[in-house]
Amino acid sequence: MSFPRYEEYKDSGVDLMGEVPRHWSIWKLAHAFTQIGSGTTPKSDNAEYYEDGTIPWVNTGDLNDGPLSDCNKCITEKAAKEHSSLKLYPAGSLLFAMYGATIGKLGLLKFPATVNQACCVFSGDSPITIHFLFYWFLGLRQKVLSLATGGGQPNVSQDILRALRVACPNKNEQRAIASFLDRETSKIDALVSEQRRLVELLKEKRQAVISHAVNKGLDPSVPMKPSGIEWLGDVPAHWGISVCRHYVSILSGFAFPSAGFSENESHVRLLRGINVGVSEIRWDETVYWARCDDDGLTPFELQEGDLVIGMDRPWITAGVRVAKIGRDDVPSLLLQRVARIKPDHRLSTDYLFHFLTTPMFTGYFEPETTGVSVPHISPTQILNFTIAIPPIDEQFLIAVHLHQSCDKFDALIAEADRAIALLQERRTALISAAVTGKINIRGFTSKGAEA
Repeated sequence: MSFPRYEEYKDSGVDLMGEVPRHWSIWKLAHAFTQIGSGTTPKSDNAEYYEDGTIPWVNTGDLNDGPLSDCNKCITEKAAKEHSSLKLYPAGSLLFAMYGATIGKLGLLKFPATVNQACCVFSGDSPITIHFLFYWFLGLRQKVLSLATGGGQPNVSQDILRALRVACPNKNEQRAIASFLDRETSKIDALVSEQRRLVELLKEKRQAVISHAVNKGLDPSVPMKPSGIEWLGDVPAHWGISVCRHYVSILSGFAFPSAGFSENESHVRLLRGINVGVSEIRWDETVYWARCDDDGLTPFELQEGDLVIGMDRPWITAGVRVAKIGRDDVPSLLLQRVARIKPDHRLSTDYLFHFLTTPMFTGYFEPETTGVSVPHISPTQILNFTIAIPPIDEQFLIAVHLHQSCDKFDALIAEADRAIALLQERRTALISAAVTGKINIRGFTSKGAEA
């Protein structure tokens, strides 16, 4: 769908927006809103501030880029009384995350609430409707975030937000633009949801194909036998059943001291838990080690084709973090909390890799994880895992079949992911164009748009 432009434009004088329709006004947010504020965090170790609390307290983790009808925590009257900065903001306020992991996230408050210090709140009488400002921030979010200060933790402070200048038409036209965007973004969101459901279905189907192949084989006509393991069920009668310790060896990574970590790319990479993804090695966060020829670390040097697994719970919650070392992943050294799994000549590396990605393995290790602050699975627990063992030539056939099948599923998933990315780009571009007046949507709105 294409949209016309307005008849006349003027220079807004604001880099974020460029030219805007001539009849639009330009407001500094500090002048447009009667209330721009924030909140604080009462001491978390004081139970009197939180236990049986009845006053909603919103933090940036609650923000969802949409209507906010609930929050995760409440505070007590005592907390509110002893912290003067804990103002109760009215329903209809707009929240903006100023820093942290959710920086730039928004929320339209649907209930009165207090907030933490990372939330900037816009409320009160204003020539700019909250609904329009919500979309303005959505459409120009990346430009606003580019104004952030600080290195390790970028911060879009209240001062930065107060100084922002927003161009907008009269309130009726603002409501019409917001209503139009409600409708159009809902359509795009529905398409995104369809693509995400497709991705989940494809992933489920991919996993089912893997599980069936490593549990039942490729020939549906072969006789079956009970495995004796409840979660494994029946397996082909000619397959063996054994525990991993009889077929594989495991090497836990070396405890490289963090004081020796380097950012020098001429040094060798250390494979950490964060670098082991689900079926992939990722080097987006890399540290290095200045190794010497005689440092005794040769056993921890990874080779192309090695299987590695992230042992810590944080790296296995989204699926088994097991991956195969590729040509581009070497040279690298094995850091602690990552283990190398090496099968002997009777067990195909690729077959073992696929078996370890199944829900059977996940179901096995989940109740076996140990530790409190950093739950993990041990090499001994992996060695005790029961696995179905086809003849080696059949293992190779299964691995080839799964490689081809997974490639097809991965291509379909990648296509759906690209569609999602394009839809989200279109959504942001449409919002940006509408709230900066680059398109004239007055002929595309219905009468009586809600405030």
